[in-house]
Amino acid sequence: MPAPEPGPAPDRARPHVLFLCVHNAGRSQMAAAFLRHLAGEAVEVRSAGSAPAEAVNPAAVAAMAEAGLDLSGARPRALTPEDVRAADLVVTMGCGDTCPVLPGTAYRDWALDDPAGQALPAVRRVRDEIARRVRELAEELGVVRADLA
Repeated sequence: MPAPEPGPAPDRARPHVLFLCVHNAGRSQMAAAFLRHLAGEAVEVRSAGSAPAEAVNPAAVAAMAEAGLDLSGARPRALTPEDVRAADLVVTMGCGDTCPVLPGTAYRDWALDDPAGQALPAVRRVRDEIARRVRELAEELGVVRADLA
């Protein structure tokens, strides 16, 4: 998948980032929560899954609570064509060929272990890697809130 530099569309004031994974129950939910936390209103953040689960992975909820972020109210949701059309940057995490590719949209694929069925220590490692990558992305986009810079 190509990895062009992300950036806001010329007709928008803020970038739109979409995080995708298969179940929208772990990786994409964690990434979206981290970016919302780091960027606040400076970025429009969405997450979705190609085959959404019934609920967010409880180990992901617990791992994020340890990081001070609450995923207890999050719900997996299905990817829609509008999600992709609205995105300036789509970050995929293990959805392979089920993730749609649209011309003119920037893509990045983050190869991350799937936390599904993993014990909390393994999910913490995934969480920490997602946090690192999201921090880099937020800095690249120039959207880290001043109080967290």
